[in-house]
Amino acid sequence: MAYHTGMYLFLFLPAVLLLYQAAPARHRWKVLLLAGYVFFYLVSGKLLLYLLGTTLFTHYIGLRLEALQSAGRGKKEQKRVLAFGICVLLAVLGYLKYYNFFAENLNKAVVHFGGGPLLAARHLLLPIGISFYTLQAIGYMADIYWKKIPAGQPLGKVALFLGFFPQIMEGPISMYGQTADQLWQGRDIRREDLSRGWLRIVWGLFKKMVVADRLYVLVQNVFSQHSRYSGVIVAVAAVAYTVQLYMEFSGCMDIVTGSARMFGVTLPENFRQPFVSRSAAEFWRRWHITLGVWLKTYVFYPVSASGLVKRWNRFARKHCGKYAARLGVSALALFPVWLCNGLWHGPRWSYIFYGMYYFVILLLEMAFEPVGEKIRTLLGLKADAWQIRAVQIFRTWLVVFTGELFFRADGLRTGIEMFRSIFRGFSLVPLWDGSLCMLGLDLADYLVVFAGCLAVGAAGFFKERQTDISVRLENTKLPVRWACYYALILAVVLFGAYGIGYQKVDLIYAGF
Repeated sequence: MAYHTGMYLFLFLPAVLLLYQAAPARHRWKVLLLAGYVFFYLVSGKLLLYLLGTTLFTHYIGLRLEALQSAGRGKKEQKRVLAFGICVLLAVLGYLKYYNFFAENLNKAVVHFGGGPLLAARHLLLPIGISFYTLQAIGYMADIYWKKIPAGQPLGKVALFLGFFPQIMEGPISMYGQTADQLWQGRDIRREDLSRGWLRIVWGLFKKMVVADRLYVLVQNVFSQHSRYSGVIVAVAAVAYTVQLYMEFSGCMDIVTGSARMFGVTLPENFRQPFVSRSAAEFWRRWHITLGVWLKTYVFYPVSASGLVKRWNRFARKHCGKYAARLGVSALALFPVWLCNGLWHGPRWSYIFYGMYYFVILLLEMAFEPVGEKIRTLLGLKADAWQIRAVQIFRTWLVVFTGELFFRADGLRTGIEMFRSIFRGFSLVPLWDGSLCMLGLDLADYLVVFAGCLAVGAAGFFKERQTDISVRLENTKLPVRWACYYALILAVVLFGAYGIGYQKVDLIYAGF
């Protein structure tokens, strides 16, 4: 049962809404928690035990930290408890998600040097959303250690924070202080929340079913038979996959956020018009925002404050100057962030390369920032000049499209081969000689995709200017408002990619 299926939209979600509103306010959190566990069971079966075990263990670590803080015990002992809690959660995640990857690569290394395989592959079942709820659990323990939230939270509140059903499959990754109190208070369902929630859900369905699922056909054809294609076709596939991924993931986040909004819960936003970014750093402040915030809070800042980084900073400032010191500090702090980013997506070298790719790009942006400022000064251009913005946005697109090519490719070697093939016999002729219509989509499909992207781009344009279209619609005249609602619904019904010729497309990030 995924968020875009009829079972979720027309059966599960309405049933939970009815049960939630019918229950007394003090018991509504129980309805949400039970719904979360039922949802998890329907997707992952008895692997629900992993979520239950994580919840109990996380609550225990929180209580242990509270006891140490109340007793006035030193930071060292608290840090050992926190480290133990984090290591246990990461060990479970690492074993289930990365054991076979580690075993395969270790065996290859041993065989290369004349030995025999050491570790056998194992059939391991991975619970849905384990990467998401594990990060939330680690964040909860760290926030208690840092005294950002009061210790001794009720077990039910912690369980609901980790098991809220709209977030289980794909996030967003929230911090305890962002959502726990909202989930716990059991407020009444309001007409305003229902209205904005269902509109956000339909908008998410539009992104996924009209654009993302249609592009899936092209992307799958090229990436699964990459040796047959080269030049601009591979470049088109990389762009198509980037658009597909954005429409799919942000569309799912719209459905999730809309579902939560119906219960009066505001989840953190995960996307903020990433394709207007002027640098790779800005792109990652706008793309998968909650993962970036988590990595910044629980990896980047602790590493930046570590003794190693402080010693380097003092040494470099004294012997190498501020510029080298700043680059060195950034490299030391960003490396674990981007290594974790790559590994978080899954046990593949292409994902690790993806993380290291952005690590290098971000360092290069920092290193050449003074050069860029000098060039702008020589040309007499302001930083906000349209020429500068256009060049920066286009440059960022090239970085993003290239990164997503490696991200989607079936392995790092395939990614390298596909990247090289772009420059082999490159010509723009396939864009208009009918070659694109041999990739699984016809002209009508491309027109629908183009119109869908225009609609999403227009919505992003207004949102970037702090204009909430849903609020604007609520303030328009009734006939105009419902005309817009019906147009959106009909667009999903009439132009959604389903039926004969289209296969069901699973949620991409549910696999992470």
